[in-house]
Amino acid sequence: MRLVHCACATDITIDGAEEHQLPAIPTRRNLKFLDAIAREVLPVDPTPSLQEIAASPSVSHLGEPAFAPQQPEERLRVIVSGTDAALSAILTRMMRADYLWAEVAYIPTDPASPAAVLWGIPATALDLAVDGPVRPIPCIRNDAGLAVAGSATLTNADGGPYIGEIVVDNEVLLRSNGRGRQLGARLVPTTHAPGLAAAALRKARFRSRTLIDASLTPSGRALQSGGESILVTVDGVPAKRPVERVTFYRHLRDIQAVRGA
Repeated sequence: MRLVHCACATDITIDGAEEHQLPAIPTRRNLKFLDAIAREVLPVDPTPSLQEIAASPSVSHLGEPAFAPQQPEERLRVIVSGTDAALSAILTRMMRADYLWAEVAYIPTDPASPAAVLWGIPATALDLAVDGPVRPIPCIRNDAGLAVAGSATLTNADGGPYIGEIVVDNEVLLRSNGRGRQLGARLVPTTHAPGLAAAALRKARFRSRTLIDASLTPSGRALQSGGESILVTVDGVPAKRPVERVTFYRHLRDIQAVRGA
Protein backbone atom coordinates (compact mmCIF):
# COMPACT_ATOMS: atom_id res chain seq x y z
CA MET A 1 0.00 0.00 0.00
CA ARG A 2 1.27 3.46 -0.89
CA LEU A 3 0.94 5.89 2.02
CA VAL A 4 0.88 9.61 1.29
CA HIS A 5 0.82 11.98 4.26
CA CYS A 6 -0.60 15.47 3.74
CA ALA A 7 0.65 17.38 6.80
CA CYS A 8 -1.47 20.54 6.79
CA ALA A 9 0.41 22.90 9.11
CA THR A 10 1.25 20.05 11.48
CA ASP A 11 4.58 18.61 12.61
CA ILE A 12 3.36 15.00 12.58
CA THR A 13 5.51 12.47 10.75
CA ILE A 14 4.51 8.93 9.75
CA ASP A 15 7.02 6.14 9.25
CA GLY A 16 6.83 4.63 5.78
CA ALA A 17 4.73 7.46 4.32
CA GLU A 18 5.60 10.03 1.65
CA GLU A 19 5.61 13.29 3.59
CA HIS A 20 4.21 16.47 2.06
CA GLN A 21 4.21 19.68 4.11
CA LEU A 22 1.22 21.83 3.17
CA PRO A 23 -0.52 25.04 4.30
CA ALA A 24 -3.30 24.82 6.88
CA ILE A 25 -5.85 24.85 4.04
CA PRO A 26 -4.16 23.57 0.86
CA THR A 27 -5.18 24.92 -2.52
CA ARG A 28 -5.55 23.16 -5.85
CA ARG A 29 -2.02 24.23 -6.76
CA ASN A 30 -0.66 22.79 -3.50
CA LEU A 31 -2.30 19.45 -4.32
CA LYS A 32 -1.06 18.95 -7.87
CA PHE A 33 1.33 16.31 -6.55
CA LEU A 34 -1.65 14.30 -5.26
CA ASP A 35 -3.31 14.38 -8.69
CA ALA A 36 -0.08 13.03 -10.19
CA ILE A 37 0.18 10.23 -7.63
CA ALA A 38 -3.40 9.15 -8.33
CA ARG A 39 -2.62 8.98 -12.06
CA GLU A 40 0.49 6.91 -11.34
CA VAL A 41 -1.45 4.42 -9.24
CA LEU A 42 -4.41 4.20 -11.65
CA PRO A 43 -3.45 5.53 -15.10
CA VAL A 44 -6.77 4.44 -16.64
CA ASP A 45 -10.04 4.09 -14.74
CA PRO A 46 -12.00 1.23 -16.35
CA THR A 47 -15.13 1.80 -14.27
CA PRO A 48 -18.17 3.87 -15.33
CA SER A 49 -17.61 7.63 -15.41
CA LEU A 50 -19.63 10.13 -13.40
CA GLN A 51 -21.60 10.96 -16.54
CA GLU A 52 -22.41 7.29 -17.13
CA ILE A 53 -23.45 6.79 -13.51
CA ALA A 54 -25.72 9.84 -13.65
CA ALA A 55 -27.35 8.59 -16.86
CA SER A 56 -27.94 5.09 -15.51
CA PRO A 57 -31.50 4.12 -14.52
CA SER A 58 -30.02 2.25 -11.55
CA VAL A 59 -30.10 4.09 -8.20
CA SER A 60 -27.54 1.87 -6.48
CA HIS A 61 -25.29 4.90 -5.97
CA LEU A 62 -27.98 6.42 -3.73
CA GLY A 63 -28.10 3.47 -1.35
CA GLU A 64 -25.74 2.54 1.44
CA PRO A 65 -22.18 3.78 0.85
CA ALA A 66 -20.08 1.18 -0.94
CA PHE A 67 -16.48 0.25 -1.58
CA ALA A 68 -15.00 1.81 -4.70
CA PRO A 69 -15.09 -0.50 -7.75
CA GLN A 70 -11.61 0.56 -8.87
CA GLN A 71 -8.95 -2.02 -8.07
CA PRO A 72 -5.48 -0.59 -8.68
CA GLU A 73 -2.53 -2.96 -8.37
CA GLU A 74 -1.30 -0.88 -5.44
CA ARG A 75 -3.70 0.60 -2.90
CA LEU A 76 -3.37 4.34 -2.30
CA ARG A 77 -4.07 5.74 1.18
CA VAL A 78 -4.02 9.51 1.71
CA ILE A 79 -3.52 10.48 5.35
CA VAL A 80 -4.54 14.04 6.25
CA SER A 81 -3.30 15.63 9.47
CA GLY A 82 -4.81 19.01 10.30
CA THR A 83 -8.22 20.59 10.72
CA ASP A 84 -11.62 19.75 9.27
CA ALA A 85 -11.03 22.58 6.78
CA ALA A 86 -7.85 20.85 5.59
CA LEU A 87 -9.67 17.54 5.21
CA SER A 88 -12.45 19.32 3.28
CA ALA A 89 -9.91 20.90 0.92
CA ILE A 90 -8.29 17.56 0.12
CA LEU A 91 -11.62 15.73 -0.26
CA THR A 92 -12.75 18.55 -2.56
CA ARG A 93 -9.68 18.10 -4.77
CA MET A 94 -10.10 14.32 -4.87
CA MET A 95 -13.79 14.71 -5.73
CA ARG A 96 -13.22 17.26 -8.48
CA ALA A 97 -10.39 15.24 -10.05
CA ASP A 98 -12.48 12.06 -9.61
CA TYR A 99 -10.19 9.85 -7.55
CA LEU A 100 -12.35 9.29 -4.50
CA TRP A 101 -11.45 5.63 -5.03
CA ALA A 102 -8.31 6.38 -2.99
CA GLU A 103 -8.52 5.64 0.73
CA VAL A 104 -8.57 8.66 3.06
CA ALA A 105 -7.49 8.69 6.72
CA TYR A 106 -7.68 11.62 9.15
CA ILE A 107 -5.51 12.68 12.06
CA PRO A 108 -7.36 15.71 13.50
CA THR A 109 -5.67 18.47 15.44
CA ASP A 110 -8.96 18.79 17.34
CA PRO A 111 -10.19 15.34 18.44
CA ALA A 112 -13.62 16.84 19.16
CA SER A 113 -14.14 18.41 15.73
CA PRO A 114 -17.27 17.46 13.75
CA ALA A 115 -15.30 15.37 11.23
CA ALA A 116 -13.32 13.64 13.98
CA VAL A 117 -16.56 12.68 15.69
CA LEU A 118 -18.23 11.61 12.44
CA TRP A 119 -15.24 9.47 11.46
CA GLY A 120 -14.96 7.94 14.93
CA ILE A 121 -11.32 8.93 15.36
CA PRO A 122 -9.91 7.48 18.61
CA ALA A 123 -7.02 8.79 20.72
CA THR A 124 -4.73 6.45 18.79
CA ALA A 125 -5.48 8.28 15.55
CA LEU A 126 -2.10 7.49 14.01
CA ASP A 127 -2.56 3.72 14.38
CA LEU A 128 -6.01 3.91 12.81
CA ALA A 129 -4.75 6.08 9.95
CA VAL A 130 -2.03 3.61 8.98
CA ASP A 131 -3.63 0.25 9.72
CA GLY A 132 -7.36 0.92 10.09
CA PRO A 133 -10.07 -0.48 7.81
CA VAL A 134 -11.96 1.39 5.13
CA ARG A 135 -15.60 2.09 6.03
CA PRO A 136 -17.15 4.08 3.15
CA ILE A 137 -19.35 7.10 3.88
CA PRO A 138 -21.40 9.36 1.60
CA CYS A 139 -19.64 12.36 0.09
CA ILE A 140 -21.69 15.50 0.66
CA ARG A 141 -20.92 18.50 -1.54
CA ASN A 142 -22.51 21.81 -2.42
CA ASP A 143 -23.23 23.43 -5.76
CA ALA A 144 -19.98 25.38 -5.51
CA GLY A 145 -18.10 22.07 -5.66
CA LEU A 146 -16.95 21.95 -2.03
CA ALA A 147 -16.94 18.68 -0.10
CA VAL A 148 -18.11 18.73 3.52
CA ALA A 149 -15.79 16.90 5.92
CA GLY A 150 -17.68 17.46 9.16
CA SER A 151 -20.31 20.21 9.05
CA ALA A 152 -21.67 23.23 7.20
CA THR A 153 -23.95 26.11 8.15
CA LEU A 154 -26.34 28.45 6.38
CA THR A 155 -26.76 31.81 8.11
CA ASN A 156 -27.56 35.43 7.30
CA ALA A 157 -24.43 37.25 6.13
CA ASP A 158 -25.32 40.20 8.37
CA GLY A 159 -25.55 37.99 11.44
CA GLY A 160 -29.27 38.58 11.93
CA PRO A 161 -32.30 36.30 11.50
CA TYR A 162 -32.41 34.06 8.45
CA ILE A 163 -34.49 35.24 5.52
CA GLY A 164 -35.65 32.37 3.36
CA GLU A 165 -36.61 28.71 3.33
CA ILE A 166 -34.52 25.59 3.95
CA VAL A 167 -35.75 22.20 2.73
CA VAL A 168 -34.26 18.73 3.24
CA ASP A 169 -35.46 16.52 0.38
CA ASN A 170 -39.21 17.34 0.56
CA GLU A 171 -39.38 18.36 4.22
CA VAL A 172 -39.35 22.03 5.22
CA LEU A 173 -36.79 22.54 7.98
CA LEU A 174 -37.10 26.31 8.30
CA ARG A 175 -39.16 29.13 6.82
CA SER A 176 -38.34 32.60 8.07
CA ASN A 177 -39.22 36.18 7.12
CA GLY A 178 -36.35 37.60 9.16
CA ARG A 179 -38.45 38.74 12.10
CA GLY A 180 -38.03 35.85 14.51
CA ARG A 181 -35.24 33.96 16.26
CA GLN A 182 -34.45 31.61 13.37
CA LEU A 183 -30.79 32.01 12.43
CA GLY A 184 -30.38 29.34 9.74
CA ALA A 185 -29.35 25.70 9.78
CA ARG A 186 -26.45 23.33 10.39
CA LEU A 187 -25.96 20.16 8.37
CA VAL A 188 -23.66 17.19 8.84
CA PRO A 189 -22.86 14.22 6.63
CA THR A 190 -23.98 10.85 7.94
CA THR A 191 -22.16 7.52 7.81
CA HIS A 192 -25.12 5.81 6.14
CA ALA A 193 -27.76 6.53 3.50
CA PRO A 194 -29.37 8.82 2.58
CA GLY A 195 -26.34 11.04 3.26
CA LEU A 196 -26.94 14.14 5.39
CA ALA A 197 -28.90 15.39 8.39
CA ALA A 198 -29.76 18.94 9.39
CA ALA A 199 -31.14 21.00 12.26
CA ALA A 200 -32.28 24.61 12.58
CA LEU A 201 -30.24 27.24 14.37
CA ARG A 202 -32.06 29.58 16.72
CA LYS A 203 -31.16 32.52 18.89
CA ALA A 204 -31.53 31.84 22.60
CA ARG A 205 -34.52 33.68 24.05
CA PHE A 206 -32.68 35.40 26.87
CA ARG A 207 -29.04 35.13 25.81
CA SER A 208 -27.15 36.28 22.74
CA ARG A 209 -26.00 32.84 21.66
CA THR A 210 -26.95 30.34 19.00
CA LEU A 211 -28.72 27.09 19.82
CA ILE A 212 -29.19 23.97 17.73
CA ASP A 213 -32.88 23.07 17.65
CA ALA A 214 -32.93 19.29 17.94
CA SER A 215 -36.73 19.05 17.81
CA LEU A 216 -36.59 18.51 14.05
CA THR A 217 -33.58 16.81 12.43
CA PRO A 218 -34.59 15.58 8.99
CA SER A 219 -32.21 13.44 6.98
CA GLY A 220 -32.05 13.19 3.21
CA ARG A 221 -29.95 13.17 0.11
CA ALA A 222 -30.09 16.93 -0.44
CA LEU A 223 -30.65 20.25 1.33
CA GLN A 224 -31.74 23.33 -0.59
CA SER A 225 -32.29 26.92 0.40
CA GLY A 226 -33.43 30.11 -1.26
CA GLY A 227 -33.49 33.52 0.38
CA GLU A 228 -31.58 36.71 0.94
CA SER A 229 -27.91 37.16 1.78
CA ILE A 230 -27.19 33.50 2.64
CA LEU A 231 -23.71 32.94 4.05
CA VAL A 232 -22.49 29.39 3.42
CA THR A 233 -19.77 28.14 5.76
CA VAL A 234 -18.13 24.76 5.11
CA ASP A 235 -16.02 23.26 7.88
CA GLY A 236 -15.48 26.64 9.46
CA VAL A 237 -14.54 28.45 6.25
CA PRO A 238 -17.10 31.07 5.14
CA ALA A 239 -17.74 31.71 1.46
CA LYS A 240 -16.28 34.91 0.01
CA ARG A 241 -19.70 36.36 -0.71
CA PRO A 242 -23.34 35.63 0.19
CA VAL A 243 -25.71 33.91 -2.23
CA GLU A 244 -29.46 33.77 -2.82
CA ARG A 245 -29.58 30.01 -3.47
CA VAL A 246 -27.56 27.05 -2.29
CA THR A 247 -27.81 23.30 -2.57
CA PHE A 248 -25.97 20.54 -0.70
CA TYR A 249 -26.33 17.03 -2.06
CA ARG A 250 -24.83 13.57 -2.12
CA HIS A 251 -22.10 13.06 -4.68
CA LEU A 252 -22.26 10.07 -7.02
CA ARG A 253 -19.17 8.49 -5.44
CA ASP A 254 -18.57 7.69 -1.78
CA ILE A 255 -15.58 8.53 0.40
CA GLN A 256 -13.36 5.55 1.15
CA ALA A 257 -12.92 6.69 4.73
CA VAL A 258 -10.56 5.00 7.15
CA ARG A 259 -12.53 5.38 10.35
CA GLY A 260 -13.56 3.81 13.60
CA ALA A 261 -16.60 1.62 14.01
